[in-house]
Amino acid sequence: MVQATAERVFLPARSLLEQVGDMMILTGKTILSAVKPPYPYGSEFVQQFLFMLRLCWLPLMISTIAFGYGAPGLQAGNFLIIFGAIDRLGGFFVLASIREFAPFVTAIILAGVGGTAITADLGARKIREELDALQVLGVDPVKNLVVPRFLALMIVTGLFNIYALVFGIFGGALATLTFNAPLGPFFATLLNNATTTDLWGSVVKTTIFGAIIAIVSCYKGMTASGGAEGVGRAVNQAVVIEFLGIFAFNYVFTQTLLATHPEITSAIK
Repeated sequence: MVQATAERVFLPARSLLEQVGDMMILTGKTILSAVKPPYPYGSEFVQQFLFMLRLCWLPLMISTIAFGYGAPGLQAGNFLIIFGAIDRLGGFFVLASIREFAPFVTAIILAGVGGTAITADLGARKIREELDALQVLGVDPVKNLVVPRFLALMIVTGLFNIYALVFGIFGGALATLTFNAPLGPFFATLLNNATTTDLWGSVVKTTIFGAIIAIVSCYKGMTASGGAEGVGRAVNQAVVIEFLGIFAFNYVFTQTLLATHPEITSAIK
């Protein structure tokens, strides 16, 4: 009885660890398939790339402006204006937007909009046994379905990070104008505190966020079962696992970046 109870208690954790292991295996197969010829996924890659652009550009723009204006803009502005230091709001946006805010918003939008679409698409193909039919025909689903989505999401998230930075800073500029402060000090402190390390760290981190989203979405879609209900369950699980993976990787990446580049930990100038 004790053993049965322990198995029921630890079964979710065991299942999660098994899925993480399977996703790591899928990641290795995807990378090997991406670099190993032939390369039959060119048209699928372009299609997925354009699909993600059409699907995510508007929600990302609205989210970055709204959150950039509301969260770090107005909240930090209200705090800084007490000390008469509203001109330091631009320097704060280096910490809030470039390092953390823009990558997170980009990853959340791509996971919630693009990742769910990938999981639902592949899950529906799995339920209709299209993936099994491809294997019978000698077509590798990893090379022809996973690799183009993997590459497209990595590139799209990296590009969208720059897009999110622009509109996030635009939201900060709107917040500065809300406090009737000039924009000159905002951009002066922003450029004075921003470094190339902040920029490339933000882009690299977001690109890997895209890889995490692609692998989890493809894995959950290709292992869906149980009809239409199973596809919906796979989509929900994919989003949850993607967010957990993004948060965990962000912690490790940020700690590593700060440890290897201590100069970016200095106070706002």
